[in-house]
Amino acid sequence: KQLERRVGQCVLTCPTTAIYAGLELGQDQGEAIALGRNLRFFGDGWQISKMIDGRRYWRVPVMDGEFVAEETTAMVKAVGGGNLLLLARDTDAALAGAEAAVEAMRAVRGAIMPFPGGVVRSGSKVGSKYATLMASTNDAFCPALTPLARRSELDADTRCVMEIVIDGLTEADVSAAMRAGIAAIVARGAAAGVTRISAGNYGGKLGPFHFHLHTLIGEGAA
Repeated sequence: KQLERRVGQCVLTCPTTAIYAGLELGQDQGEAIALGRNLRFFGDGWQISKMIDGRRYWRVPVMDGEFVAEETTAMVKAVGGGNLLLLARDTDAALAGAEAAVEAMRAVRGAIMPFPGGVVRSGSKVGSKYATLMASTNDAFCPALTPLARRSELDADTRCVMEIVIDGLTEADVSAAMRAGIAAIVARGAAAGVTRISAGNYGGKLGPFHFHLHTLIGEGAA
């Protein structure tokens, strides 16, 4: 339901788009879930079904032409929890470094950066002073709280932190993407403004997968 809801809100509504299955049941041993199966009803009876090579597609008339959606896609269990924190001298440097890292990571097959543009400014920690919240702002990495927080991970020269979250089909995919991102930032050099690369640990409480940066770098050099 969440997949079709998001496609309906963000893909169907966007000019010139279409959507196709990224995974196939045969090769990926996944579970079939609806992609365009129910979105076709937006066509109000004008939608047309097409079978091509055994796969069903729906052509839904919209104001710029047609929205084409494959009926189903496969779903497989995957791996979340990879992340990088880029500590920089200012916002422009942090964002430029993050964008360079995301571009390198996107070349790694099997990995995605799920947030818009791949970059997150509102990194979180586990827990909150408010009992109803499972997560809250990561105050140890908020520049505005450097002199106020009980524990800060920032020095006086760090004025911006950006986070990159990485999900992948396997642990190896996430690790490869993280290495690619680190390499891209290092290649830019400290003069570009990103002075440190870290990661959120969350006390080891957030999910079963842990990616240790020193280990990743060592594996990449091996």
